[in-house]
Amino acid sequence: MDKIANAPAAPSGAISPAPADAVADLGVLREEIDRIDAAMHALLIERSQIIDRLVAVKRARGAESGSAFRPAREASMMRRIVDRHRGILPLDTVEGIWRVIISTFTYVQAPYAVHADLASGEPAMRDTSRFHFGFTVPFIGHMGAGGVVSAVARSRGDLGLVPAFAAPGAGAWWTALEGEHAPKIIARLPFVERADHPAGLPVFCIAHPVTDGAVTEVEVWSLHVSGWNGQAARALAPLAEIVAVPDRGLDGAALLASIPLDAEASLDTVLAALRASGVSVRAAALVGSHASRYTHTPQG
Repeated sequence: MDKIANAPAAPSGAISPAPADAVADLGVLREEIDRIDAAMHALLIERSQIIDRLVAVKRARGAESGSAFRPAREASMMRRIVDRHRGILPLDTVEGIWRVIISTFTYVQAPYAVHADLASGEPAMRDTSRFHFGFTVPFIGHMGAGGVVSAVARSRGDLGLVPAFAAPGAGAWWTALEGEHAPKIIARLPFVERADHPAGLPVFCIAHPVTDGAVTEVEVWSLHVSGWNGQAARALAPLAEIVAVPDRGLDGAALLASIPLDAEASLDTVLAALRASGVSVRAAALVGSHASRYTHTPQG
């Protein structure tokens, strides 16, 4: 008892040595992490081998042309990934990892570049592009949406990113998408929306028309109208998302209307609402489509 009572006290704040069994457990856990890392790497290699076979099949069928981007499949994959995620790993990390995997393997199939409109804010647009497409895919900035559309039109399979809102001074850039062979809107990013998304800037993704893997949950129309007014804007609010800029006169406007294809909305209902508000529709052209907006609510 005397020896125990007179033993020197441990220094304040000192860390006691971990029990031997705890040290052994840490070693086992680190070995498990190494095993999982090796398995994930092996699966990525296996995925690349399948992509290599896919490219060979496309080449044999003469289908290796244009962009390999498949917006319908990507939207579906991202929805499933975020909805099934559990655990302490942040959802931002999980989504970002899968975006890099998907976009890089798409690039391996058919190389492409991403052209982005930086006029409304370069940092946010760069963050959006890097989050969704990674660093392997080349990034090319433009000061204005018109330059993005022109670059995509000249390319074989490049993508373009433009803000999905009325940017100051942007003009009706979407009218350049009206031609039959012009680029079209094929996606709206991010695929999954949530509060505090690290790349939450809403953007339209533009590419040459996608025939295989297109998604048409929302149609995007370019409308030229006269008599545009506040009543018309309010009437369209429950039917479509509208981007409006002045066009050909004080009462004229060019509209970019994103219309969900459901029981309550269609192009006909939008046109009827415009006419009921005293607006004349001079022209309407389909300029793309994309997946419906999908919002993720955290569990618990």
